[in-house]
Amino acid sequence: MKLSIIIVNYNVKYFLEQCLHSVYKAIHNVEAEIFVVDNNSVDGSCAMMHKKFPNVHLIENKENTGFAVANNQAMRIAKGEYFLLLNPDTVVEENTFEKVVQFMDAHSDAGGLGVKMIDGKGIFLPESKRGLPTPMVAFYKIFGLSKIFPKSKRFSKYHLGYLSNDQVHEIEVLAGAFMLMRKETLDKVGLLDEDYFMYGEDIDLSYRITKGGYKNYYFPETTIIHYKGESTKKGSINYVKVFYNAMIIFARKHFSSKNARLFSFFINMAIYFRAFIAIINRVAKRLFLPILDALILFLGFWVITPKWSIYKFNDIDHFPLEYFALAVPVYILIWLTSVFLSGGYDKPVRIGKISRGLFIGTGLILVLYALLPEYFRFSRAMIFLGFLWGILLILVSRISFHLLGIKGYKFDFGKKSRIAMLGEKNESERVLQIINQSNNNFEYVGLINYQEETKSDDYIGSINQLKEIIQINKIDELIFCASNLPSQRIIKEMLRLEGLQVAYKIAPPESLSIIGSNSIDTAGDLYTVDFNNITKQHNLRNKRLFDLSFSIIFMVLSPVFLLFVSNRYQFIKNIFSVLFGMKSWVGFYLRNDINTLNLPRIKVGVFSWISVNNKEGEKAEMIEKHNLIYAKNYKILNDINILSKGIKKLSKT
Repeated sequence: MKLSIIIVNYNVKYFLEQCLHSVYKAIHNVEAEIFVVDNNSVDGSCAMMHKKFPNVHLIENKENTGFAVANNQAMRIAKGEYFLLLNPDTVVEENTFEKVVQFMDAHSDAGGLGVKMIDGKGIFLPESKRGLPTPMVAFYKIFGLSKIFPKSKRFSKYHLGYLSNDQVHEIEVLAGAFMLMRKETLDKVGLLDEDYFMYGEDIDLSYRITKGGYKNYYFPETTIIHYKGESTKKGSINYVKVFYNAMIIFARKHFSSKNARLFSFFINMAIYFRAFIAIINRVAKRLFLPILDALILFLGFWVITPKWSIYKFNDIDHFPLEYFALAVPVYILIWLTSVFLSGGYDKPVRIGKISRGLFIGTGLILVLYALLPEYFRFSRAMIFLGFLWGILLILVSRISFHLLGIKGYKFDFGKKSRIAMLGEKNESERVLQIINQSNNNFEYVGLINYQEETKSDDYIGSINQLKEIIQINKIDELIFCASNLPSQRIIKEMLRLEGLQVAYKIAPPESLSIIGSNSIDTAGDLYTVDFNNITKQHNLRNKRLFDLSFSIIFMVLSPVFLLFVSNRYQFIKNIFSVLFGMKSWVGFYLRNDINTLNLPRIKVGVFSWISVNNKEGEKAEMIEKHNLIYAKNYKILNDINILSKGIKKLSKT
């Protein structure tokens, strides 16, 4: 056996599927075996593997054992001369394995090898080649000097920015996303260190390879796509802590005691610094607009109230202190909550949702006003004036952000995304059907022939005209149909088109997903058939508010419900499970024979349409159809209807 390919998966089913399609094409001329180690995924990854890739050696862990333990499980039973650790969110070229194996065969001093990696927009990933994170190298990286001086031999050692991206180099650290190693080398230096749960193990093993007398190489004569960030959220505080703590483990193992203490000091500084920045950034992103709107509204009352007092009552101090201390903050809170629930703070910005939220909020305030005692009814006119001020100034603020081109604050005018496909006609029709079922807000421009010349009216051009087609037709999104299009050609075109403002997606053959990633910071965009509605942001928010509301109602009325529920303990347990987000009141009906491959990931439901209508004995195909209908046609009223029918089953396990 020449090559053992090992992929560790955790809840990235669609990316894993695409990765394996590319891997199977790439092992055509290489004697290879494939292992997938699943770390207790809950997204149907293992079911997909059994159905679509039965020849892969699948190891199903019952808990998330971490990257190092999972890879070692497979490496201990693998038979290849070379071991390749490959991330599931990657796509390899058809000749990638041939090229890297030939290079290793020709370089007996090579213990490990990494390749050139690009992200989902065709942009080079600097972690393709890395240096050892010594205390000073880590210092330059942590505090941004490597970014300021990306080509400096002193400051850019972490990503070796002074070395060409297109030439073979000896490097110190291999990237864990594609880590090819000689088995003979691992027999000598050992496998991955299981002290690391995630991150750092690739640095540790790379260092041990060089300490063992071997060399690590950066090999750019083949390129892979690495979507990057599918299994983890790199902007999270937990990521910062886990990543930098891995660096501390490395320092304690391999540096002198003095250097390890210095390194640990820098790393701990970095953890607190990055965590602080992450918290500030997250809070600023989420609360900036609500705080700005609150200030705008409060300023309005502050400006208008004295003028209205003089005009209406000829008394500048007509309104008491309680008006500003109590009434105005309550008005503002109702307006902001209404705008939030209307989707006014969703991205991209939509003027209609903001206006709707302010209108509804004004109505709620007026209803509340009418129910208050006379001494709390300060002025109905001031509510209307506050509303007019708010809708004018808040919209002016959004228009200003849009005109200034501030990222994330541009208007959504309902503009349809212009999509083109590159591939073969029959496959493009299948892919178009998937897009139609998951996204209606697009304009299909046409099909581009994957061959060099076009003689059919079915195509708007050929692959050698791709750049001109994108520019002239103002294409927003290009979808590669991978059934007849080699990964090598897809990657080549992405590199050639670098710099164009176009998003890329890849449609694997016979798959119900279309996968892409628009930037290094996003978790990856995908179209999947039939269920896009329930996963929309406003629906997820409404579903969560529905769960919270009814959990509180059931808790308040629990003395009544406890009289007739069959299992009181389970009833209370269900309330708290939903309240704390472990379950939802309404979800899919799940059974061992039910296919969940095409369903979105939502919380397990206490009820489902099937259970409240006593149709648990239906055939699997019928239940799967109902699950898909629930997801595709999701409305909050549907959940209310299902819950009302299932009120006698509140203690359901």
